[in-house]
Amino acid sequence: MRLEAITWERVAEAVADRALETDARDGGSWLRVGIDGAPSARCGELAGRIGAALRLRGRGSLVVGAGGFLRPASLRYEYGRSDPEAYYSGWFDTGALWREVFGPLEAGGDGRVLPDLWDPVSDRATRSPRVELPRGGVLLLHGPFLLGHWFPFDLTVHVRLSEGALRRRTVDSERWTLPAFQRYEEEIRPGEAADALVRADDPRHPAWSGFR
Repeated sequence: MRLEAITWERVAEAVADRALETDARDGGSWLRVGIDGAPSARCGELAGRIGAALRLRGRGSLVVGAGGFLRPASLRYEYGRSDPEAYYSGWFDTGALWREVFGPLEAGGDGRVLPDLWDPVSDRATRSPRVELPRGGVLLLHGPFLLGHWFPFDLTVHVRLSEGALRRRTVDSERWTLPAFQRYEEEIRPGEAADALVRADDPRHPAWSGFR
């Protein structure tokens, strides 16, 4: 796959421009964009940049992190605190994401999205109020493993780190998660599944595929 050098600002602007040209696949009033990648890929920062670019273009947006939809510790740690298989398939409350984030943005929905559900530090519900995304607005959901759950995204970007870069940029206490990302790469092939790929081995000098 051919990649070209780019800046994060230009990536954000390109995604924002493509969002303005994209219609929701279900004919609804909201666009759903997924920014997929490991925590060390800093997808939340890119999602924030895209949101800012959309606002400059007069389009409302809402940034939501999948990390706000973890399952309770009793379920996450059922097989221990460092089980990569559980991390891959059991840590994130995908049912809640479907219900509380994607459900309100379906055709005929009310646009009132729950921005987060569970605080992993206190291991309690966040009780955050719902946020109304105006019609025509764009959801920017970021987090790992997003392309393996059939979420109804209208546009997707995968931020990829090579195996070596992922290991270097993952803190020691979280390196037990690395096999989960290897499994994701082998089973889902996110770099091919996404509409655009950003290579971020050197966070100062990203490269990307453009939209395919």
